[in-house]
Formats: sequence, C-alpha cells, structure tokens
Amino acid sequence: MSAELSVLAVTYVKVPVRVTESGASVDPTGATVQMAFTASDVDPVSGDWKTASWETDATTTPDTYLARCLVGSAVTLAVGTYDVWVKILASPETVVDRAGFLKVV
Repeated sequence: MSAELSVLAVTYVKVPVRVTESGASVDPTGATVQMAFTASDVDPVSGDWKTASWETDATTTPDTYLARCLVGSAVTLAVGTYDVWVKILASPETVVDRAGFLKVV
C-alpha cells in the first residue's frame, strides 16, 4: 500500500487485510485492529499504536477487509513520509505487519 495525502486532510488511511485458514478466506473484523505511522525503517513502540477500525467491501468475492485509521483528527501527522503498520490482536495470535508507506504533503 502506498498513498499520499494533504497535511490539511481528515481522511481514513486504509490497508487491505487478507486472512485465511486452511486456504479459505476468514472475516477478521471480530479482532481488535490498530495502526501505527512511524519514520521510515523504524519499528513501532507501544505508544505509536492508534485505534483503528474495520471496513468491509462486500462488492468483491471474497469480501475485502480493510483496516482503517482516521488521520488528521485524533491522529495528526506532519509533512513527511511514514511507514504504515497494522496490528491485529486475535488471541492467541498478535499479527504485526508493515503494510506500506504514506506520504503527507
């Protein structure tokens, strides 16, 4: 995922998430999801994680699940380039992935 947005915008940053079990697509929206925005090549620490939510696109087969975090409101980012991280808390697993980057202009 790579995206660019204005520092003046208030918008969701969305990351597609695909979860499978035994080869079948699984709905992850029952799990807690968080996102972090860090400087390039910097791993997130506990204070970096922000509340995120799920969005489902049912127009695709299988459904597409998106982790999303509202940037420009409670989460503000200065002009720059950030790594975008997604953390899914699905007991007993905690999945953490760098999803791409975001350029704020």
